[in-house]
Amino acid sequence: MPTNTNELKLQRTESYKRLINLAFSGICLALEIVIFAYHWMFHFKSSLVEPLQKIWFKGNLLEIAIYGVILLFFSAMYGGMRLGYLKNVELIFSQVFATVIANILIYAELSVMAMQLFVPHVFVQMFLEQIVVVILYINIANRIYRSIFPPRKLFLVHGNRPIDDISAKFASRKDKYIVVGNRNIQNEEGDDIYVEEACEELLRGYLAGEYTAAVIWDVSEAARKQILKFCYGKSIRVYMMPKITDVILLGAEELHIFDSPILLTREYHLTMEQRFLKRLVDVVCSLLLLIITSPIMLITAILIKLYDGGPVLYKQVRCTIHQREFEIMKFRSMRTDAEKDGVARLAQKNDTRITPVGKVIRKCRIDELPQLLNILRGDMSFIGPRPERPEIIAQYVEIMPEFVYRMKVKAGLAGFAQVYGKYNTSPYDKLKLDLTYIEQYSIWLDLKLMLLTLKILFWPDSTEGVENEQITALRAEKDAKNRQE
Repeated sequence: MPTNTNELKLQRTESYKRLINLAFSGICLALEIVIFAYHWMFHFKSSLVEPLQKIWFKGNLLEIAIYGVILLFFSAMYGGMRLGYLKNVELIFSQVFATVIANILIYAELSVMAMQLFVPHVFVQMFLEQIVVVILYINIANRIYRSIFPPRKLFLVHGNRPIDDISAKFASRKDKYIVVGNRNIQNEEGDDIYVEEACEELLRGYLAGEYTAAVIWDVSEAARKQILKFCYGKSIRVYMMPKITDVILLGAEELHIFDSPILLTREYHLTMEQRFLKRLVDVVCSLLLLIITSPIMLITAILIKLYDGGPVLYKQVRCTIHQREFEIMKFRSMRTDAEKDGVARLAQKNDTRITPVGKVIRKCRIDELPQLLNILRGDMSFIGPRPERPEIIAQYVEIMPEFVYRMKVKAGLAGFAQVYGKYNTSPYDKLKLDLTYIEQYSIWLDLKLMLLTLKILFWPDSTEGVENEQITALRAEKDAKNRQE
């Protein structure tokens, strides 16, 4: 129950924000559906076979409704309805991408109904009109939304570790968050002696409207529990970066055997039925994609061979489930002497070893296509943690022993970390993302990540290499966590 007027006000604001979000997103979808309805009534129906040109009124509504449902599904899937959550350019890209997929599917359906390729020029015209509407509307709606709901004001509770990293993360989304206050709860020796003072300062600011949420970052387990319980009791919103154990508990099964709840974490992660269905999807999809992409693979192979006469494929030892080694296959995108000294190196941002042909195929992810053969052979799956080289794993495990947890399942062509992370996401955070996938696994999650992977293929941020400094940064991060724990 709310305990003061401020809490009631914040609850009403959240409900109002959700309502506005749904209304603005609904208007955007409605405008796109209206454009489709117009073209359906005045351009598309005439291209159908004769009996279908006389579709009755309810039939017209059904076709428009089918398009609306498809567009709604992909808009929700790709984030086109996340007004106020995504950046403006990300929101526009997400909605345009959802529109592309919806239009491709409806075009395929109408082509079948017309028994021929369905008026492509009119369809392209409709799509261009929708893009213009999406860009204009989202820019206007986002500006209105931001004016109604300003950035959330945060109070950062932290330890002795410098707060530059976490501050930079929130500063990158200053449209959504502003850190307006912070408090170090530790003394010079690293003892948590200022926890109560930090909680009191947070509560005063919360009641006065100075802060609307708290951020708990890089504090000891005991301090985190104390602050979290305090905020929960006072109905204060909390943002918190989870630890490895928190992520593991995400997949825990709740049991009610006694009069006290029990959380069960299993020693295995995929059931027999899940492994069968996952393998079935892998085999069917890899066979289909090998057939569909074979012309692209042939052209790529020719271009690589013509450029420097070197081998077309590049084989490299990687590790999959239970650290079993296998040879991953990729189209060669680097010079033949990229690792002439025999030292394993991760690809870097603006890596000079990448050939001109390699830059193109890496940007389009074409270099990954031969891995469909790895999937067909059973070395990999479509979705799973990306396989790493044994040498790189050894470096990570030395600093972060928990890295081996991600090899409890088969390696994947794409994964949770690739969909929700960025090119410069730290290895520790990527591990937490991969563990989130492992602990929350379902066939639906696999299918969802497959669809989301289509989107990131066209988002430039996800195609960069990793920076050299990540191993060093990981070591420093791990040292800081060890001091806290």
